[in-house]
Amino acid sequence: MRYAYLLCVLLFLSTLTGCVAPVLFVGGVATGAVIADDRRSTSAVVYDKGIDLKAGGVLDGDAELRAETHINVTSFNSVVLLSGEAPTTLLRYRAETLVRDVPNVRRVYNEITVGYPSSMLTRSADTVLTARVKGAISANKFVDANHVKIVTESGVVFLLGLVTHAEAEQSSSAARAVSGVVKVVRLFEFLD
Repeated sequence: MRYAYLLCVLLFLSTLTGCVAPVLFVGGVATGAVIADDRRSTSAVVYDKGIDLKAGGVLDGDAELRAETHINVTSFNSVVLLSGEAPTTLLRYRAETLVRDVPNVRRVYNEITVGYPSSMLTRSADTVLTARVKGAISANKFVDANHVKIVTESGVVFLLGLVTHAEAEQSSSAARAVSGVVKVVRLFEFLD
């Protein structure tokens, strides 16, 4: 009852000051729930956020990379996945070299393809495909979808996480079964 009252007060306040307070409150609760269910330590989650920001900043600080490439940085347990496109092999490796020097990075998987940056339509389709793969993994009763990080690039689905071998098989099978998935790349760390 007390929480219902608090929620009503927050919703009322949002009509007076905009919707920021309830969104921050609800977002904070949701984030806390996700971290509580994460197999990484809290410090590992914080390191990963820092790696994402620092690596993104380093790549953005290189004028040629910023102008000519489309590169995504995803860190999970200090393992970094670089995905996207670069027009030359030289730029592909330059990005990897820069990210390897970011503090707390243990390993870099360079999955940047050589080619021109993907279109907004392709990126939008990848976002939808990621959501569909997340749904397929969530529907599998043998895998907690919160333990699997999904990144999609041009229909290629990358799976990261701290999982058992059985969870890796179940999540990979679920991802492969989704229409539109071109390939599944497993970058898991195993608990068993």
